[in-house]
Amino acid sequence: MIRLGLRLTMKGGREAMVRLIVTAVGVALGVGMVLITLAGINAVNAQNARYAWLETGAGQEPPVASPTSAPVWWLANGDLFHGQLIGRIDVATTGSTSPVPPGLSRLPGPGEFYASPALSKLLRSTPAAQLGDRYPGKQVGIIGAAALPAPNTLVIVIGHTPAQLAHVRGAKEITRISTTVPSSCNENCYFIGIDASGIDLVLSVAAAALLFPVLVFIGTASRLSAARREQRFAAMRLVGATPRQVSIVSAVESTVAAGAGVAAGFGLFFMVRTPLAGLPFTGAPFYPSDLSLSAFDMVLVAAGVPIAAAVAARLALRRVQISPLGVSRRVTPRPPRAWRLIPLFAGVGELWYFVGAGRPPTTPGEIEAYLTGFFLVMVGLISSGPWLTMLGSRLIARRTRRPAVLIAGRRLADNPKAGFRAISGLVLALFVTSVAIALITTIDAYDNPHNDPAEKATLVDQFWDFGSGPGVSPLVRSMPESLLEQLRLIPGVVGVTQVRADPSVSTESQGPPNGLVSCTELARTPALGRCAAGASVVSALPPFTYVRRSGPGPIWPAAAVAPGQLATLPVLSLAVGTDGKAAAIERARTVLERAYPATFFPQTIAESNDQNHDTKLNAQYRRLVDVVILASLPIAGCSLAVSVAAGLGDRKRPFALLRLTGTPIGVLRRVVGLETAVPLLAIAVISIGTGFLSAGLFLRSQLSECLQAPSIAYYFVVLAGLA
Repeated sequence: MIRLGLRLTMKGGREAMVRLIVTAVGVALGVGMVLITLAGINAVNAQNARYAWLETGAGQEPPVASPTSAPVWWLANGDLFHGQLIGRIDVATTGSTSPVPPGLSRLPGPGEFYASPALSKLLRSTPAAQLGDRYPGKQVGIIGAAALPAPNTLVIVIGHTPAQLAHVRGAKEITRISTTVPSSCNENCYFIGIDASGIDLVLSVAAAALLFPVLVFIGTASRLSAARREQRFAAMRLVGATPRQVSIVSAVESTVAAGAGVAAGFGLFFMVRTPLAGLPFTGAPFYPSDLSLSAFDMVLVAAGVPIAAAVAARLALRRVQISPLGVSRRVTPRPPRAWRLIPLFAGVGELWYFVGAGRPPTTPGEIEAYLTGFFLVMVGLISSGPWLTMLGSRLIARRTRRPAVLIAGRRLADNPKAGFRAISGLVLALFVTSVAIALITTIDAYDNPHNDPAEKATLVDQFWDFGSGPGVSPLVRSMPESLLEQLRLIPGVVGVTQVRADPSVSTESQGPPNGLVSCTELARTPALGRCAAGASVVSALPPFTYVRRSGPGPIWPAAAVAPGQLATLPVLSLAVGTDGKAAAIERARTVLERAYPATFFPQTIAESNDQNHDTKLNAQYRRLVDVVILASLPIAGCSLAVSVAAGLGDRKRPFALLRLTGTPIGVLRRVVGLETAVPLLAIAVISIGTGFLSAGLFLRSQLSECLQAPSIAYYFVVLAGLA
């Protein structure tokens, strides 16, 4: 029977070959999306693991006394160039057995540095006054890929003598290189890489959002030409074939198509892997090798899809197994019942529960809770779809006098499961898209800073730090006039403002300290705010802690300090106003870093907003959501196309009978359109509304934010997609 099944599959005529090819193509697209999703999760983990060595010195690794390892003086800091973050590591080895980071053959000596390929290219192509002068010494090598999270990562490792680093603030002796992956680092971290506070949850929801439409798609493709195959297998039963033999033949045909689709799906994955690696959906592109598949992933897909296709074929042809005449004995199926709404209400109810009870305390608990809720909602949409289709079709059939609408309504009411099956993938895509758009819109409304040109043009360097005890300690007692003059002479610099320590503020303060600013200087850097009328010195917060969403800068109150006394106070921060051109900003940044290399790196107010940990994390979420939207809609479109193709064979016989009774061809065309449009429009409204409701409940419980309405562009996109 296996040989007969293979012969019928491969030599069953043009129709059989078309069915084989279409099914294989459908399975290939589904398998390709599944593989891309699995490889994407693996790529995120692989990329994140290469951040581990950059966590050295953050306090995660316990000190280990090793007689075979000489300690290394280590200072991790950052830098910026045109808004791109540069990782800077200053080291000083104390012996030949000092630990060496990955990607380096040895630690650089005094006056030497290693740079990543992308940074090396920048150093060669950028004027030294804008970048190269920040890093003393000469380049002696390239940092290897094992230490670089992404191909475009900017990292530099600079060598010094132990005496140079021993008394630098923040430098410490280490005896091992960190192996703590950022996703496992919840405190005492540098907040690099991908944080575990929410990315696992988003990846899990994104994977489920992609896999669910893919599974619907594979099931739809496997049912292609089910009616014609039922008739053929029924004929085999009439000439003496047993149910087991028919099952073997049907399984062979479906397995061959699925096997070909699996092979093509793997080919599709490897074909698009390299261009997909360049998509920075975590904020940085991947190496192509990061998009890898484990042996378990490949075995699961290679074996699971053909088995699922065989099972789908067995279920699709179950009527033939009852009797040889099962195909011709067609009766109206039992109408769907209202119990199909239970999973939908259960999913929404679970998400609603966490609004009142609060989100689970751990990330695994959040994944389990929210993933279960969203999964139940998606199951509920698929489960309740036939029942909702039946209600809609009965309603239009009762209220119309047009023959096309009446025929379509009666046909849908007779078999609502078949009517809904064609649009089930698109219904899921609308739900996923609605959830994603709602999340993006709300996160942008709450957390996305809107920087004005003045904030993009104002560079700030801070000279204070929280000490080991309460309060803050200024790090710069006075700013040399020669440095201030050097900054003012840079083309494009329009003003320099010093924020000085307020002697009246308690040193026990736990928050950012208030500073004193001269109104003469503040007038040249308007991004920091304005002085109250009549004031010569005002009290202001250091500008790097200030994020302005919209509107003019704050008006700072007058301070009871004379301008002459102001010059004697320590400096908390320095702001450099520029014309906004990159050359002026980078030259000023280089001057400040050369003068104060051990302080926090200078950055514009806009860069400070963009480098905020929550802002970066939200940007990662938005990119992941974009991937889900762009992937789910094509999957749904392909699923709808395959469903329409599968339905053509089912409609041939009843439509031929209608033509024989004199029904015009135009009426039948309208019937075909209505059989898709009625359930799609009816359930699309419910799917979109459920998506907004689910997103709103998630936002309330997880982020304590209220749902914000999407822009009008979303509704145009939905209408265009439905059309």
